[in-house]
Amino acid sequence: MFTGIVECLGYCESLEKNSVGGRLVVLANFNGQFSRKGDSIAVNGCCLTLSEREGEKLSFDLLEETLRRTNLGKLERGSAVNLERAMEVGGRLGGHFVQGHVDTCAEVVYRKEVGPDLLLRFSIGPELRPYMAFKGSVAVNGVSLTVAEVNEESFGVWLIPHTRKVTNLGGLQVGDLVNLEADILAKYVEAIMRERIGGVTEWMKGVGQ
Repeated sequence: MFTGIVECLGYCESLEKNSVGGRLVVLANFNGQFSRKGDSIAVNGCCLTLSEREGEKLSFDLLEETLRRTNLGKLERGSAVNLERAMEVGGRLGGHFVQGHVDTCAEVVYRKEVGPDLLLRFSIGPELRPYMAFKGSVAVNGVSLTVAEVNEESFGVWLIPHTRKVTNLGGLQVGDLVNLEADILAKYVEAIMRERIGGVTEWMKGVGQ
């Protein structure tokens, strides 16, 4: 589990793909607090297991599903990635509960700088639209953000200077792909409502017999 508060930027050293997935090597320094083999680290919001560490080189094994569902498969040498280690029990929750389970990729469809701030809009399909709520939470490349606007085909967020500086979101351009994870609370609400509505439907069928 993560919080969506990026600890540091890492940079893609290499990405080698194979028939079952691939291996990603990232250069990163968590302010001297190195992770250990087996630790969970969110890379652009995708929860990965640290397979190997050699100094500042962090290696991760990627499944084919991970390459297909996230933007990690499009990384090139030098690409910046957002990194966050798993949250500690008792630590501060500065963002929101982020699982590191990417739902889909979305395309940047609009970018506008307003003074020091930045407005970004992302495309959104019908499968994720129900989870987007005005002033609700969403993880974009692993960054916990507040939904500032939402319509049928897109949603928008505002980035303050600090977020632009310490994450890779500030460098996004129209056409770039980001990883999205909807708020887990919205998913549970949907699951509960589906069960209750389904139960009522089955009860009504029984009443009619």
